[in-house]
Amino acid sequence: MTQPASAPALLGLADGSLWPGRAYGARGERVGEIVFNTSLTGYQEILTDPSYHGQIVVLTQPHIGNYGANAEDDESARAWAAGLVVRAASPVVSNWRAAGSLEQYLQDRGIVAITDVDTRALTRRIRTFGAQNAAISSLQPEAARVIGLARSAPDMNGLDLARAVSCREPYAYQPTSDGWGLDLPTPPLPRYRVVAFDFGIKRNILRLLNAHGCDVWVVPAQTTAAEVLAFKPDGVFLSNGPGDPAACTYAIEAVQALLGRVPVFGICLGHQILGLALGGSTYKLKFGHRGGNQPVQRDAGPVEISSHNHGFAVDAASLPADVQVSHVNLNDRCCEGLRAPAQRAFSVQYHPEAAPGPHDARYLFDAFRTLMARGVG
Repeated sequence: MTQPASAPALLGLADGSLWPGRAYGARGERVGEIVFNTSLTGYQEILTDPSYHGQIVVLTQPHIGNYGANAEDDESARAWAAGLVVRAASPVVSNWRAAGSLEQYLQDRGIVAITDVDTRALTRRIRTFGAQNAAISSLQPEAARVIGLARSAPDMNGLDLARAVSCREPYAYQPTSDGWGLDLPTPPLPRYRVVAFDFGIKRNILRLLNAHGCDVWVVPAQTTAAEVLAFKPDGVFLSNGPGDPAACTYAIEAVQALLGRVPVFGICLGHQILGLALGGSTYKLKFGHRGGNQPVQRDAGPVEISSHNHGFAVDAASLPADVQVSHVNLNDRCCEGLRAPAQRAFSVQYHPEAAPGPHDARYLFDAFRTLMARGVG
């Protein structure tokens, strides 16, 4: 089927390279750090993952939008990605779950996108020269202007975005029947009271914590250790989120005060914050890991195929001697997990809850429950 003609659009990178295409989704202009994701499916979950706040996402899968969009697959209450870049937007929606097209979904949420871009060449450029700032315009797609917009975007280094995406008030997570098939086992598991820091938490994390026996209170990113302890939790969860972990000094201080007092489990940004609280340091990766097919090795043993979305990493060499690296990325050997037995804390850099991605690492939610079952201090 021939796609209808649409307005020209232009993507410009801070390095001066230009990537022409056609307007897709909402019309407008957006700036952000340009990154790529290698997942074959899951564009709706990606767009609504708060960890993508401030980023323009390039999807390496060339054919995008063929299964449409629906009301169930969002990972938060709104779309957070700054923009979307695709090779070929499907004009046809064909899936029994679809409630509408991806383009309409983008328009309804104000997501500026561009299609007909050579995403293979663009991804190769990001891999070669690293993630950098970019701009999309479907309003005034003039070369010099778009490059200027890209170069004016804030640098991700030193940027605290967690507080921007976090909830404003604490709330108790209420599970819903949304067709996900995450019902509790029979007989029901013992229940544990968990406080979850919201640095940009995904809905599927909350679903899986609940399904593994956790009654979850979600608290804002800037919640203090004293406020957390007032909930009398059996455990504390540190969520995923966007931005530079070193900029989240309030969270690092809170976790330092909680270590050794309650079991702690962190994912993604939560992993980085735990690493910093334990005395380690973080650094920015050249182009990050984003996709649903990343190989991670656990304790020099089994290999898991895992879902990733991170541009920063914990420096394994900076960790104290009593902190163990539990998972390593087989592509670049960066730290993908750590454990601190003396503090009853552990974390992973990747996403065991997936959405999108494989389910190889769901055992980590059982590990958290086991840690809480041993009692709290």
